[in-house]
Amino acid sequence: MKVALGLGCDRGTPAATIARCLDEALMRAGATPADVRAVASIDLKADEVGLAEVAQAHGWTIRFYPAVELAAVDVPNPSETVRKYTGTPSVSEAAALLAAGADPSHLLIEKHKLRGPDGRNATVSIARIPQ
Repeated sequence: MKVALGLGCDRGTPAATIARCLDEALMRAGATPADVRAVASIDLKADEVGLAEVAQAHGWTIRFYPAVELAAVDVPNPSETVRKYTGTPSVSEAAALLAAGADPSHLLIEKHKLRGPDGRNATVSIARIPQ
């Protein structure tokens, strides 16, 4: 199986929290890090140290999309809170779908959220990449 990850997080979320959220989401999808072919987030997160550390640990490159592109993607769990802070109602779900080149029916994991012991939140969505 080939999958794309959509990643979101609070500002300053440590890599450990993001990695734990990612591991949980991959396990729920029946996937492993070796199945990941694409990783994406919003351009507002391009300087997030935690995201960069997780990507580097796996040898992944993160593609960052502008809010306007993410906002154009139909997702099952839009959030007005996310829109308020980012300009798009979805980061992780929309990023996963864009990176996979897929439609919403390929979303394997919708918006898996984790609040780390530090109080910071990470969100991971996983979309199957069509063959």
